[in-house]
Amino acid sequence: MERSDEEWKQRLTPDQYEVLRKKGTEKAFSGAYHDSKKKGTYRCAGCGNALFRSEDKFDSGTGWPSFIRPYEENNVGYEKDYALLYKRMEVHCRNCGGHLGHVFDDGPEPTHKRFCLNSAALTFEETA
Repeated sequence: MERSDEEWKQRLTPDQYEVLRKKGTEKAFSGAYHDSKKKGTYRCAGCGNALFRSEDKFDSGTGWPSFIRPYEENNVGYEKDYALLYKRMEVHCRNCGGHLGHVFDDGPEPTHKRFCLNSAALTFEETA
């Protein structure tokens, strides 16, 4: 999905733009979804791509929404990130390239993954 920087700025809120397009990170415990228990689908705030299911969400104690697996593996992409001088694995939306957060190998069973995301990168579609 190709958009100019100006188009992204018009489409997104300042917080969404900072996270999705500039790889920012919201403060811990400040995001709308870090402690949400509602049932539904978490989507990319940039393009609406289905990213994570509520049943795969868990409380990691980190202050960011955390999930054990993506909605579909091919809905997200990965890139090595050395911004903090050590290797992390960035997670982004495969459709629009928006930065979502990072994935770590310290999550619960069965995947042992912790997809640690920014609420600003997400929207939520509630199901009954």
